[in-house]
Amino acid sequence: MDPPFGPSTYSDGLKKETWRHSLILSFQTLGVVYGRFSTAPLYVFGTIQTTNFKSNETAYEYFSFLFWTLTIVSLLKYTFIVLRADDNGEGGIFALYSLLCRHCKVGLLPNDRSTEEIMQHEEVSTLRGKVESRARKAIRNRRSSHYFMLFIALFGACMIIGDGVITPSISVLSVSSGLQRSLSNIKYTSSTDAEQTISDDLRKYVPVPSACVITVGLFILQYYGTHKIGFMFAPIVTIWLLFISGVGMYNVFHWDPKIFSAISPVYMYRFVRKINKASWKSLNSILLCVAGSETMFTDLGHFSRRSIKLTFVCLIYPALVLCYAGQAAFISKHWNGTENFNHLSESVPKHLRHVFILLSLLASAVGSQATITATFSIINQCLTLGCFPRVKVIHTSDKRLGQVYIPDVNWLLMALSLSVTIGFHDVTRIANAAGMAIVFGMIVTTCMMSLVIALYWEKSLFVSGCFLMFFGFVEAVYVSACMLSFHKGAWYLFVISAVSFTIMLAWHYGTMKKYEFDLQNRVSTEWLTDYSPGLGVSRVRGIGLIYTDIVTGIPAFFSHFITNLPAFHQVLIFVSFKPHPVPCVPPSERYLVGRVGNKDYRIYRCIVRYGYCDQVRDTDNFEEQIIGSIGEFISLEESDSESLASPEGRMMIVGKPLVESNALIPIHDTTSVAGSTNIANNETLASPSGDFIERKTAVRRKKVRFLIPEGGARMRLSVREELQELIDARESGTAYFLGQSHLTVRDDSNFLKKFLIMAFVFLDRNCREPPVALNIPHAALVEVGMVYII
Repeated sequence: MDPPFGPSTYSDGLKKETWRHSLILSFQTLGVVYGRFSTAPLYVFGTIQTTNFKSNETAYEYFSFLFWTLTIVSLLKYTFIVLRADDNGEGGIFALYSLLCRHCKVGLLPNDRSTEEIMQHEEVSTLRGKVESRARKAIRNRRSSHYFMLFIALFGACMIIGDGVITPSISVLSVSSGLQRSLSNIKYTSSTDAEQTISDDLRKYVPVPSACVITVGLFILQYYGTHKIGFMFAPIVTIWLLFISGVGMYNVFHWDPKIFSAISPVYMYRFVRKINKASWKSLNSILLCVAGSETMFTDLGHFSRRSIKLTFVCLIYPALVLCYAGQAAFISKHWNGTENFNHLSESVPKHLRHVFILLSLLASAVGSQATITATFSIINQCLTLGCFPRVKVIHTSDKRLGQVYIPDVNWLLMALSLSVTIGFHDVTRIANAAGMAIVFGMIVTTCMMSLVIALYWEKSLFVSGCFLMFFGFVEAVYVSACMLSFHKGAWYLFVISAVSFTIMLAWHYGTMKKYEFDLQNRVSTEWLTDYSPGLGVSRVRGIGLIYTDIVTGIPAFFSHFITNLPAFHQVLIFVSFKPHPVPCVPPSERYLVGRVGNKDYRIYRCIVRYGYCDQVRDTDNFEEQIIGSIGEFISLEESDSESLASPEGRMMIVGKPLVESNALIPIHDTTSVAGSTNIANNETLASPSGDFIERKTAVRRKKVRFLIPEGGARMRLSVREELQELIDARESGTAYFLGQSHLTVRDDSNFLKKFLIMAFVFLDRNCREPPVALNIPHAALVEVGMVYII
């Protein structure tokens, strides 16, 4: 089913993916996506209390649980079902949420009704010939279901963020603990008390400092992006998987070849039949074998479905089964005779221990990469959908739009991970928190996926219910086990999640309230076009770009500006950025342009549409794109038969590249040309009397100028004059108008509303990114402050 805006360029890239490209991506996934899976054997059996092993049958029972959990959750659910629910190549909880928003109209994004009416024609093709199901209609008409879906989407995102904090700690600390055990086995020939004390202290204090050093190094490497990290880490993970699978195969044949009989579900039944609180709690450790399943789906935007599935089925799954089988075989023979028998390092042959320590140290650093990358992806999606404070997002690849790096989030994750490592310094306690993050993330995906099956894939409610009941039952078993360990480390996850959820909820609530205030206090276009001349308002040379969230009417801050300074530019362009729940909007469909008022007023409205993987705001040539789209609209307006109806008149979808435009020709001018001073250096204002006041601060030249093409003589005279007036206005200078809101709460508001608005104001003032990241020159920026009483 195509997205409502048509297939994106990203989607086209996926369709044209060759097997050679798939193999290259599969190799990269080893270093990014599957590091978490590959390092899980370091702590799965190792975090189970040794007192839980009563006989060799216990090892069989645990391996049976482990095998079927890995098969049902990771292989069946995620690899063969959930990965199919990508949103034009993007994965994760918010990708599922965006599918539901787009196809079931349950979104709470800041788009008013007029925008929905304008865009409605684009969704007709996807629904044509289909009868809307009763379930879809019921969910669409119930506002409470909209809030519930947003709630579970935010909750799932918080679980992924929490997992991104905890995973680096448990991955690195588990290896450092193995290094400690190796040092403990070293025999010292010296007998002096002082030397023995030094060696004991060295073994005691090695794990935490070494784990902190590795963690810092890992987060420093994030700057280089997914592509380079993938090629850097992939060989390490490949060698590590081959090593542990080889050791596992050796242990199976050397210690207990019958271990594979434990695949039978009969052993799970035996485990449940004699269950007690301690053994049930140990299932929290077994759950860690599927750590990485959720991030496998969330990291989908960094690679492709085919590459992720191919790697898991052909390498990851068989290698992990061999590794766990070998470790279970070793435990079945040493459960009552060897200290630390349940740790992976003990099952490695002694002559390979040093190789194991070296590889595990390297693999542990890689093991956290999947969750860190997933955290970047989910925050980028939340950011674009208005559910996270503004932060700087860096795209590290021009081929894979989902590969992003967020510096502020990276350093915050590092600080929190270090605090977990230093504060807990115990793998078991951290594992309890990690298990909680894993299982709640999976439950959210199960709930969202069941809705996608019924409402987007349009399967029967029986199929959707079976999916929910089957996988929900498996995950509910592990939830009950995790809750028993809540007081032993798992509480920390809820602290992190509560803070993250509060930030995301406060930002979304404040953004919505601010948008509602703009809608309620906007003024009509007639006020600007018909009444303002009678108030003595003057038109001055140049272009005024007014950035606003509303798509109809005049924003309150601009009417406030005109009331105090009665003048505006000869060409006005109201620019609105509108997010849409799709990964990418094709450039040819990005700009929606129309007029405000009569043609003689030279006032236009431009709606810039973007997906949650698009970065249209931080481009240097954004102004040129806007001017070019306005010029294309002017030239095609008379002959266009597909204009869209809007409350203010007709609007048209434009978006041809400037080099292909028949309206205006861009000229990249690097020489000194008269009248081509930069927009930041030639600003024209007007006094109340109408006199022009010009301020010049020449520093640099414009990068692009516009000319009417040679074939412009065939244009209608009115079109040519309007295009020429647009060019002249551009040469005179451009001013950018931004509204600076100051939110305050009414005195009679409840505590929750006051708290959320207060949190929003704090976050808004401390954001590292401006509201409109367009590299606007300070000399051309006009900020208009207003008090918003919410």
